[in-house]
Amino acid sequence: MTDANGTIVAADGRPLKASLNRALRREKMRAFLLILPLLAFVMLSFIAPIFDMLFRSVQDDITSRTLPQTVIALDDWDYEGTEIPSEAVYEALYYDMFFAAEAKKHTALGSRLNYETTGMSSLFRQTGRSLDDMGEDVIEAMEDASEALDDSAFWASIFLTQDSSAGSNAAAARAWASSIADMDLRLPAGTYVSDAAAETLPNAARQYAAFAMFTHSVDEDIPAEEDPWESVWLALAEDLTAGDLSYDGVGADALAAVQAAVAAPMADFTYTAAFLDQDEDWADREVIGTIKTFSSPYTAGYFLTAVDLELTPAGAQAVDEDVQIYITLFWRTLWMSMTITFSCILLGYPIAWLMANLPDRKANLIMILVLLPFWTSLLVRTSAWKVLLQQQGVINDTLVWIGLVGDGSRLALINNATGTIIAMTHILLPFMILPLYSVMKGIPPSYLRAAKSLGATDWTAFWRVYFPQSVPGIGAGCILVFILSIGYYITPEIVGGTKGVFISNRIAFHISSSLNWGLAAALGSILLVVVLGLYWAYDRIVGIDNVKLGG
Repeated sequence: MTDANGTIVAADGRPLKASLNRALRREKMRAFLLILPLLAFVMLSFIAPIFDMLFRSVQDDITSRTLPQTVIALDDWDYEGTEIPSEAVYEALYYDMFFAAEAKKHTALGSRLNYETTGMSSLFRQTGRSLDDMGEDVIEAMEDASEALDDSAFWASIFLTQDSSAGSNAAAARAWASSIADMDLRLPAGTYVSDAAAETLPNAARQYAAFAMFTHSVDEDIPAEEDPWESVWLALAEDLTAGDLSYDGVGADALAAVQAAVAAPMADFTYTAAFLDQDEDWADREVIGTIKTFSSPYTAGYFLTAVDLELTPAGAQAVDEDVQIYITLFWRTLWMSMTITFSCILLGYPIAWLMANLPDRKANLIMILVLLPFWTSLLVRTSAWKVLLQQQGVINDTLVWIGLVGDGSRLALINNATGTIIAMTHILLPFMILPLYSVMKGIPPSYLRAAKSLGATDWTAFWRVYFPQSVPGIGAGCILVFILSIGYYITPEIVGGTKGVFISNRIAFHISSSLNWGLAAALGSILLVVVLGLYWAYDRIVGIDNVKLGG
């Protein structure tokens, strides 16, 4: 049917081309909606966790989250100089560390920095326990000067209010408290920071706001009923000795008395000395330099460590030769995986050829034998190889019995690369045989007979006619075996010892034991890039289109 313009139209009067396109879009949308649940499942359960784990290889925001004010204060400190950081750095470190210790975050930061500088974990842990003792002379002088400070409600009356029209100073104090907390903290409903206190006593207002928000949100207690942290006392002492007290709000008389009493002890108190009294390592440039080096939310440190380098305040440097391990493990993983793949080709090709050319009854029997290992646990098979390969094991005993080796010259087949290659070749052999068999089964036997009838020898007929047609099966088997072997860690862990383990064993160690997930993610990312690079090279040389799992 056509319209007046000669355009072919459908029964509803629409142009036929537009109707076909509309129907095609509907079919595509219907097909997409059908696979949408599966796509969402794969994205949430597989793709997203992988990207999250790989992102950890560059994410390193624990320092900036735990010590935000210290990171800012360290911007002006020169690691190459001879001076330790200024008093402002140690002051910021004190307040950051105090809150981190209350939130129990300081140990996690110490563990992270301990990956870079040994001793940081114990330093943070010990200092976190002793923060309450810093400035105790100052706090005692304040307590002696006014009994009002022993009343927790007195502190709340100074720094908290029910007036919602708080000014910019109060907003700044609360914002500072929120930034140092890096947690979802709030003041009690209808409670605000006093603008008068925030303007005259800014340090104390910030510290009390942090205390009150933490007490309300985390401890679920009422701030006015809890004694303030020692950090609030020291912050108040700082404000009272910073200049003339212009505060005339609630408790002004008590604060004036405290101001007079605290002047002498505050003159002798410094945050630098307080930290050095706790541990002299706080004057170590390497300790402070480590904090500054890893203060950025993102880092290349994990990737540098993964290639036997280290990120220092002076830049990237090679680690000592006696601890260089990762490059060796990468090379070992690659050549052993290639060796295992080649061994599987040598052993699997004849078996697949027999299965493809024997009668079905015999071929099925061989297929059962090929699949039989899958009926046994991988752990059991690997453990069995450990028994077979040890120096007092079955293989060595047999070789001694038949006289091939002497009893004192037993072969070292376990806890080395040899044991790993033997065990993994046996485990991965079916993954080479099955693709080869499926491709060989589709090669007509008449091709070989035709080649022989034309005068070709058995070898020439095989090499010139049969083998090229089986290459797609070899390619599929190689990809399966190589990718599986490069990521194996159970078998190398059991039979490899120290000389037969793969990089995957180190990745598993950092995930489950050392909990250095960033380094594990960096190692995994490098391994992924290497595999993709080899896959690209294989595609350029052989062509991925030539890989087939069937005829």
